[in-house]
Amino acid sequence: MKKFALIFLGIIAYTLGHTQSNAEEIQIMQSLFGMEKKALLAEFIQLDMAEHGVFWALYDQYEAERKALGKNRIGLIKEYAEHYNDMTEEQATRFMSQMICQRKATDKLMDRYYKKILKATDPVVAMQFIQVENYILSAIRMNILGAVPFVQK
Repeated sequence: MKKFALIFLGIIAYTLGHTQSNAEEIQIMQSLFGMEKKALLAEFIQLDMAEHGVFWALYDQYEAERKALGKNRIGLIKEYAEHYNDMTEEQATRFMSQMICQRKATDKLMDRYYKKILKATDPVVAMQFIQVENYILSAIRMNILGAVPFVQK
């Protein structure tokens, strides 16, 4: 888990340090992150032979949807980085509305795939999936919060 956290911290630092990143750079970062994440899941989740194929097919679908949300999250972070020193009340309201929608969309995505994985495999595998996802999501949120300065009035 430490290796994963260090790699992810590097990705976040790079993202925040290069607010002009283009779509191709974001795709490369997401691809690297996705490979490390999949390796972590493969170590943690205990699948039998019958569950293996169906789990990874569902996981790949989940990741495609998660990446779309991730691109949006990166865009919001860039926007915040551009305006945290001089954010207006209107910008703050719009930004927070978008962040709340982002969080809810992420939670809904995880809930939906928990149910799909539960139906296709078993409760332990579905729970392991959610545990790893929550761990990663919490690490991401903590790293972002630690790297992003507080908004100024």
